[in-house]
Amino acid sequence: MRQILFMIIFMILSVPAYHLLLWGMAKYDVYHAHYMEYQERKAERATPIDNKFVEYMNVLVVGVDSGGMGMNPRADAIVLVSLDQSTGRLRTMSIPRGTLVTTNDGEQKQLKMVYESGGIKDTVVAVRELLGITVHQYVVLDSAALAELIDTLGGVDIYVETKMDYEDPEAGLYIHLPQGYQHMDGETAAKYLRYRSGDLGDIGRVQRQHRFVSAVYGRVLNVDTIAKLPDLVTLLQTRVNTSVEVWDSAELAKVLKTLSAEEPEAMMLPGQPMAGDETAWLPDKDKINEKISELFPKAEEMADEGADESSK
Repeated sequence: MRQILFMIIFMILSVPAYHLLLWGMAKYDVYHAHYMEYQERKAERATPIDNKFVEYMNVLVVGVDSGGMGMNPRADAIVLVSLDQSTGRLRTMSIPRGTLVTTNDGEQKQLKMVYESGGIKDTVVAVRELLGITVHQYVVLDSAALAELIDTLGGVDIYVETKMDYEDPEAGLYIHLPQGYQHMDGETAAKYLRYRSGDLGDIGRVQRQHRFVSAVYGRVLNVDTIAKLPDLVTLLQTRVNTSVEVWDSAELAKVLKTLSAEEPEAMMLPGQPMAGDETAWLPDKDKINEKISELFPKAEEMADEGADESSK
């Protein structure tokens, strides 16, 4: 009788256990599929890593236009952001969008056109070879995503160096900003960055990028930013194209804690406008190498140590 009772209880318990097992297997299949997709994306986005740059985190930030007229988006702003992970110091190098680079097929192109034809992957390769450094991650955002980011942070305070009046009806762009200090919302900040008129041309735009980065950095270090992390995470997950696979509040909070209170050091890619075409920027390779040596002293030390070891 006990055996029969035991078998009945076993059969009763086996039914939900069996369904629980099926549910667990289905969940496993879902998570396994997500993991395999992540591995594929990781392999696709992977770039060569030079161990000399292990002390740094280099992120290529690319602002893109909307394309239009059936054309692919082009790079409108290109900034390398480098974090010294031991000190929390941030350095930025603005790279003019008209910078001439040689592509893998031997053709010379402006960086903005490299993005148009080959997307962020080709742009990362071009910047990596131009500077001779590792680009660990990338972030791509359009003006709408940038505006949302600034609005989420609560706006930024920027000094407008001169009165800005510019209209491009075809692009739907209307910029009218008075000179002086302003608290800018996202839409206004995006217009400030897109302004192209003026005697300095793209050099002036790079200078405005520096002011903008400094203003955003100060806003990020603000105490009330912690409360906005969930909204920032949602924005990064849904509106930004990035190689950073996992964004969460804890990870962002960890990054914020490592940042130095010192204002980011900002610089421009060494070079000069090309004679006869001021939209093109000719990089100065020798000066670029000097600047990279200054920016990444720990990488230089590791390279020297490696050379010494190989000579023994």
